Amino acid sequence: MEDTVTKKSYSLFIPCDEANHVCDKSQYKEASLLEKVKLSIHLMYCKACQKYTKNNTKLTKALNDKKVDYIKDSEMNELEKQFQEQLKDFSKNQ
Repeated sequence: MEDTVTKKSYSLFIPCDEANHVCDKSQYKEASLLEKVKLSIHLMYCKACQKYTKNNTKLTKALNDKKVDYIKDSEMNELEKQFQEQLKDFSKNQ
């Protein structure tokens, strides 16, 4: 009787879309050890995914930086209100 798990699941080589997904999971500490190993192997030979990982790391660091100033919900709501008013005015003039 043949094992129900396919050989593909044991492969250490993963496609780029899976590597990017594991990279994202890794940023949130959700990737398993095996996924991290597969990602590391993939990153050894794939320049595109190396760049993706580098940019993803920069983005995560920027979002975690306490110096980053985010727009407050009240300010965002006010901007949305102003935008909708200007959009109505623009539509009337057309």
